[in-house]
Amino acid sequence: MDNTKKFNGKAAIYAKARPSYAPELINHLSYIGIAKDSFVADIGSGTGIFSKTLLEMGCNVYGVEPSEDMRSESKENLGQFATFYPVNGTAEHTTLQAKSVDFITVAQAFHWFDTVRFKMECSRILHDKGKVILVWNSRVMDSPLVQENEQIFRRFCPDFKGFSGGIGYMDEKIKTFFCNFDVHRFQNDLQFNKSKFIERNLSASYSLKENDVEYDSYIKQLNNLFDKYAIDGMLIVPNETIAYIGQI
Repeated sequence: MDNTKKFNGKAAIYAKARPSYAPELINHLSYIGIAKDSFVADIGSGTGIFSKTLLEMGCNVYGVEPSEDMRSESKENLGQFATFYPVNGTAEHTTLQAKSVDFITVAQAFHWFDTVRFKMECSRILHDKGKVILVWNSRVMDSPLVQENEQIFRRFCPDFKGFSGGIGYMDEKIKTFFCNFDVHRFQNDLQFNKSKFIERNLSASYSLKENDVEYDSYIKQLNNLFDKYAIDGMLIVPNETIAYIGQI
């Protein structure tokens, strides 16, 4: 499937279920120079979760998103911000003007991109000495809960190749993308009630949908997993926010 279409039909649940990023990351973004009136291209901006963080910092944000479904959701979610500019574009062809942004951010999406072509596009639209920030919310893989969650996906979801947040497989692409970069990790454990936990799983690109044959069995296994590890109706999923920040 075309990567730009993997989240078709999932925009509403994605916006509802996906978590925000560690507050410490926001402090670090300020430290590296993202500030009020900065121009930022948020590439693969989806429903606008990370764009909202930048907008709340006072940035001018180009939310570049190829999915009409996701882009429409971002317009609805971020309509109160006068400095949000939704853009129908891709990572490899943003349609933005040359040397038009101070920073480029990519939250939870770099693994979908053609890395070589995206790097060329970054070079085109970034101001000199501009920085790129790649961000993931990443499950902590040594957690038994996370490991069992992974096994459910492997059993039921043919398109599952591993959690996008478990980004060890991206290391070589990241190294070749940047000319120099730093890695920052911030604890960001996530708390769910049962319905939110199920919605978070359903928001994944590879998740089964309601009309899939094994959907009911899949949901039953996710419910059982929640019941096994939840305490007083709440489940803590070990998670960290990881940011790769550098120049290309």
